Amino acid sequence: MTAIRHLVSIDDLSLAEIRELFEQADRFASDPRGSSQLCAGMIVASLFYEPSTRTRLSFESAMLRLGGGVISAAEMTSSSAVKGESLADTIRVVGGAYADVIVLRHPSEGSARLAAEYSQVPVINGGDGSHEHPTQTLCDLYNLHVERGRIEGLDVVLAGDLKYSRTVHSFAYALARFGANIVCVPQHGFEMPPYVIQRLREEFGVEPVRADVRRLGSLAAESDAVYLTPQKPHQLSLFTDAKGWEVQSVDAVYMTRPQTERYESEEGVGGGYLRLEKGSMAAESLRDAIVMHPLPRRDEISSEIDSDPRSIYFKQAARGVPIRMAILARLTGHVEHPQAAPPLPRHYEVAIGENPCPNPSCVSHTEQRHVQAKFKLTSRSPLRAHCAYCSRQLSFRLVGCSSTRNYHAPDSTMLRKVRPDHLVFFADEAQAAALGFKPVGSARGLGSP
Repeated sequence: MTAIRHLVSIDDLSLAEIRELFEQADRFASDPRGSSQLCAGMIVASLFYEPSTRTRLSFESAMLRLGGGVISAAEMTSSSAVKGESLADTIRVVGGAYADVIVLRHPSEGSARLAAEYSQVPVINGGDGSHEHPTQTLCDLYNLHVERGRIEGLDVVLAGDLKYSRTVHSFAYALARFGANIVCVPQHGFEMPPYVIQRLREEFGVEPVRADVRRLGSLAAESDAVYLTPQKPHQLSLFTDAKGWEVQSVDAVYMTRPQTERYESEEGVGGGYLRLEKGSMAAESLRDAIVMHPLPRRDEISSEIDSDPRSIYFKQAARGVPIRMAILARLTGHVEHPQAAPPLPRHYEVAIGENPCPNPSCVSHTEQRHVQAKFKLTSRSPLRAHCAYCSRQLSFRLVGCSSTRNYHAPDSTMLRKVRPDHLVFFADEAQAAALGFKPVGSARGLGSP
């Protein structure tokens, strides 16, 4: 029996699989009605705990064009969720006799990963909090593929709210995997989160340096820009110009709206938000740049450039249908892809103590009835672990072994001998002692601030 494939993260697809999806999307785009029997009898369930227009409708349109059917629970306001039903139980019901594939949007980060654990059918992540939005990323990559013919080596500006935009986070990871260069032009106070930068550096070899973006004109006039590249590590190691790496020209500008629905109560955009206008696009470095936006927009892109041939955001939304047709056909087994999938990371349940994930929006905190906190080990030296659901790095000062009941400093070589599923993470000595663990060697005294 073929294992169920889910699309929770863009990392669930190899680069070869992504390229094959582009080829399939090209075929669907050339004849949108030519595959009206491909998924006959199949049903997609749209479970949206947050509002959506393009993601939900494009998936439903995609399945209908493939000859399948749709059941939809938009915003879940009329579902059993308002009665307190857990996400895990909803997935077990819907992923049984109701549907053959589930598209889920949920405010908790890591919710799609949890859903995949309980589902009997493929789960597609339609956005989980500010974590990831892999199908939007595939749509964005596909647009670069169509407009530029390649992704490798492109220079792409990510502008606006880079802190909370899940589309930006997924897009940045994918661009790094393809070998593109990223120019971060954030709204002040909404820079790319450190954990995203850290992952880009550690997993994809991306080196961040200060960027000199004067050639971008008014778009980046007041931004503390960062240049992220996997292409020039040797050059950057010798780079000492205090003004930053000069950005001479870009291939695409990816604008994002302020994600106000995710802001903390004290957060706000003071002094106005970044805005792309006709004058902004007159900068010489943007002469050949296409303008992208995941939509919906507010005022960050002036309507006066809608007619500019470089503006493709409405084409971008339209191309969401063929790429999502390709995703549905692939996950339901109606289109075979011979390329091997990337290996999935091993996840381990947290052995003892409280949930160590520091992210209050993580599904391991918000859906506690059916969630056992889990981690993935991302480095042995130095020891580093991330939440298996939301990917946030775990914070700890001591690490124990559940077998020996000893604890160690995180840099102890003795930890290399401990099985990952025996690792226990502690905030300090008091927590370790309360759970019956004892110090070994250099771990003594590290728990005190």
